[in-house]
Amino acid sequence: MVARRQLHDLGYRPHDVARMIRRKELARVHPGVFVDHTGPLTRAQREWAAVLAVDGVLAGPSALPGARPGEVVHVAVGHRRTVRAPRGVAVRRVAGLETRTHPTAAPPRLRYADAVVDAVVDATDELAAYTVIADALHTRLVSTTEVRAAVRDRARLRVRALILALLGDLESGACSVLERAYLRDVEQPHGLPDAVRQARGVVEGRRALRDVEYVDYRVYVELDGRAFHDSPAARDRDMARDLAAVVEDGSATLRLGYGQVLGRPCATAAAVAVVLGRAGWGGELRRCPRCPEPPEGSDARS
Repeated sequence: MVARRQLHDLGYRPHDVARMIRRKELARVHPGVFVDHTGPLTRAQREWAAVLAVDGVLAGPSALPGARPGEVVHVAVGHRRTVRAPRGVAVRRVAGLETRTHPTAAPPRLRYADAVVDAVVDATDELAAYTVIADALHTRLVSTTEVRAAVRDRARLRVRALILALLGDLESGACSVLERAYLRDVEQPHGLPDAVRQARGVVEGRRALRDVEYVDYRVYVELDGRAFHDSPAARDRDMARDLAAVVEDGSATLRLGYGQVLGRPCATAAAVAVVLGRAGWGGELRRCPRCPEPPEGSDARS
């Protein structure tokens, strides 16, 4: 990939460039940007072409660690610049671009942590925000420490509290975001019975702390926000504890993650209601405004 200005710096004159285009030694990708073949572009070539076309750096979804190639390449330029984006390129203006650019990446891009913060700002809901952060951390190209530093560097950031809470969930499994969402989106709007939060109990002679306990029905809900940070040994201990609880007192443990709570709260509420019903709960599942309409002629409860 090469830009017209780079060819000029190397001593090529306009008629030299025109001749190479006629001879198909160069093919135009964007105005003033060329590639030295006439075949399909690779992902890297598309990214380089976009960066060269506007003299910017990869940004947005295109700068995320492990990002999948999309039809549009996202590029950032300085906040005082005004550029016309060529076809297939989306341009955003960024303040402090020099300090937020990765020092060694090729093609040049925003630092991974800054790209993650930007993606959370653009996220449509908490589940999308969680997915962005979890997927980025899973690549090991960015750490929670780096994302926290990027958050600190932003003077104005409306999702600051959400990002910090999600990072805490991913690191420790404390699940503050999930706990709030389970109460707000699953339990209360669907009329499930009130549960005890952070309930203390004993399993296999050891003290255990349950995220959600439906005391009268011996049903536990464990909210698992740790994603990939758990070791196989830690996962095994959790499963062993769940099994032991069933053996000791016949209790049921439901282990839920972000997809079940934030992505499919209505379906999750219905599943929890079934388990509670089998355990003796006589209440009725209530439809919330988000629940899909029941099929016409069905006897679904409302």
